[in-house]
Order: sequence, then structure tokens, then C-alpha cells
Amino acid sequence: MNAVSHHPGTPTVSRRAIIPLLRRLRSPEGTANPRPVWAALHELGDIIPAPWGGYFVVGFDACNEVLRGRKWQTTDFAWQERQSNPERWADLATREMTRTLPRLNAPAHTCQRRAVGTPFDRASVEALRPVIATLVSSLLDELEAEMRVEGHADFMRIVGEQLPARSVGEWIGIDRADHAHLLDFTHRQVYAQELLPTRTQLAVSEQATLEMREFFTRLIRERRAQPGDDALTQWIAHFDALSEGDRAAADQVIYDLTMFVTIASLETSAVLLGNTVHLATADPGRAAWLGAHPEHIPSMVEETLRYDPPIAINSRVASEDLVLAGVPVPRDTTVHVMYGAAAHDPRRNPDPDTFDPLRRGGHLSFGGGLHYCLGAGLARLEAQELLHQVLKRFPTLRAVTPPVFDDTRLVFRRLVSLDVQI
Repeated sequence: MNAVSHHPGTPTVSRRAIIPLLRRLRSPEGTANPRPVWAALHELGDIIPAPWGGYFVVGFDACNEVLRGRKWQTTDFAWQERQSNPERWADLATREMTRTLPRLNAPAHTCQRRAVGTPFDRASVEALRPVIATLVSSLLDELEAEMRVEGHADFMRIVGEQLPARSVGEWIGIDRADHAHLLDFTHRQVYAQELLPTRTQLAVSEQATLEMREFFTRLIRERRAQPGDDALTQWIAHFDALSEGDRAAADQVIYDLTMFVTIASLETSAVLLGNTVHLATADPGRAAWLGAHPEHIPSMVEETLRYDPPIAINSRVASEDLVLAGVPVPRDTTVHVMYGAAAHDPRRNPDPDTFDPLRRGGHLSFGGGLHYCLGAGLARLEAQELLHQVLKRFPTLRAVTPPVFDDTRLVFRRLVSLDVQI
């Protein structure tokens, strides 16, 4: 196998040679620590042939170009229908997600994005801070109660998953009694968003999609009957006005938007919260220093996003014949942006495998351009407020065992459990 240098040019690595690296990445060892695989990918170049066609993009600058460039589009319905095997995207769960914001291109994307606006801009986030602080305090009460009784507790089950659920629940207006079901079908549904889902995973996602559809359809129907002071009520009013009496069309867009925003908030934010607390408390010296210097908590969260992104891969399509990192990419070719590999590019972040809360390095964990994450501000607020309270309240909090990740996933790097004690 001939390695490719980082200089522009056509890759000479065979597509078959990438398969062992992908297997390592999906193994329990690779899931727990993907950094050696990212380093191996960097040795092969900025853009690497994928076994099934298209490319993996691992260089920071190349990934940034794809995410921000308007000539790189998402894998929407129109692209799927142009493929030689459109049945690959015909399952219910995949089609459901293809209607959501991350899979839309202009003008449909523009319409929905404008409706949402900038829900978590600086002013909105500051207004939410007291609400998030109260939620965090309440959840840490529950964590402490279990630790006092059992001697340890699962941080992810009690806090990491519940904080995003309660935050988005407050915003959209989802009853707390529904949160357990919401989390359950979310964990199962996102298998459809994996890069190469198995038939079994797609079957699991289909059942979850049916539950998801029933849940959000009912929620929208109830909110129409009883409007509230929440985002869902505002979306209903907005799209009803745009639909010119076509209630079915309005309901479809409202459903797609509500479902996506909720699921996106739950799955990725939980991983960020678990990673942040684990990386902050794994080193007693680091925890003590952060506790004494809380002004560095925001940079600690950014370094967590760089060091271990909650999402591993995202895909884009060349809307015309393009050149990326010196490599010709024909129209309709898919490229897979690897967030973790990009953030561990030593040219962008020297000594990338060293965790440094003061690094102020670069990462792409919230995407970029038209598809920049809507919930970035809220996710940062949740992580910062949580870490601030954890360090103040539990200065000796430690993980009992290493965190456990779901190694059946490649795209959504789900953190399953983090057992802690004080």
C-alpha cells in the first residue's frame, strides 16, 4: 500500500486498504479510543477513497471547506433518486430523516431555517441560563442521593441524558412524564442515520420511527388545541400562515422540524455532557485547577468538543465537478467529513492527542455554513453550567470505571454510561 502525502494530488491508496481501519474504528477498542485510527488516516492524506465509492475527508482545512462551501450539498431526495441503487434509501426511517433540516438543500432548507430563526443566540442563551441552572441543580440532587445510598451512580442515566431532555422539553413544551419514552425511541431511531446501517438496525429504527411519528403527531394536535408559550406553538402559527389553508402541508413541516430538533438535542448533547464531566474529573489536578479557575470552563468545553466530538461523520455531495485538496471530485460524489480526524489534524492543532483546556484550538463539531448546528449555544450553556456546578458541589467526583460507548454506532458516538462516585 502506498501512502499519500498531504500535498495536493490524486489518492493512490486502494479503497480496499481502508477497510481494516474502518473495522478498527467500529471495534470496542476503536469506539473507546478512536484517536489512533484518526492518526493512521492522516498518514494517508487529506482525502481518502471510501471502499464503496466517494471519499473520507480527514484534513481540517478540507473538512472546513466542505462544511462551509455552498457547492457541497446534502444527500436529499433528489440526490437519492439519481443513484443507481435508490432502494438503499427507501426504508421508512431513512426517508423520515431525509425530510429534516440536515438533509434539505435550498430553497426548502432556507424556508425551515428562517422559521426557526436563531433560537439560541447570545441573548436567548443568557435568558435560559437560570432555567438550565435550576435543572442542573435538581439533577445533581438526584445523582447525589443515589451515590449516598449506593456508593456510586450512573452519571449518564441520571444527568447526562436527562438534562438535554428537560431543556428541550421546556423549550418545545414536552411533558416530563414523556421523557423516558422520548429518549428510548430516539436512541433506537438514529440507527437509520448511520453510515452503513444493517438490516437489523433499520428494522429497529423503523419501529422507533412509527413511535416517534405517533408521539409528535399527537403533540402537535394537542398544541393546536391548547397553544402555549413555547417554540412549538410559534412554529404552528408560522407555518399555518405560510400554508394558505393547506393544513396537511403545514403539519408535515411542523412535524419534521419538531422531531428533528428534539432528537438532535438529545443524542449529541448527552455525549458532550458526559465527555466534559469525565475529562474534567479524570485528572484530580485538572479538576482542582478548574474549580479554582471557573473562568476557564468555557475553554474546557471547547477542548472537549475538539478532543472527542459527539458526532463522528457527516456526508456531503458535490453539486458540480469540484476539486478538494487537489483531488478531482465529480458531480454527485459523496464525501464523508470526519470531525474527530479533522480536529486531530496536527497542522491545525499541534500535539492533537494531548488534552489541553487552554488550547483554544479549532474544531468543527457544530458543523459550519448553512447547516451550522442550531443548538450550539444551548449545548455550550448546558455543558458549562453542568461542569461549573459539578466542580463546586462534588470536587472529588471520579469515574469508577472508564466510560462505556455503544460500539454498534459509527456516526452517532453514543455514550451509554459513566459510573461515578465521590
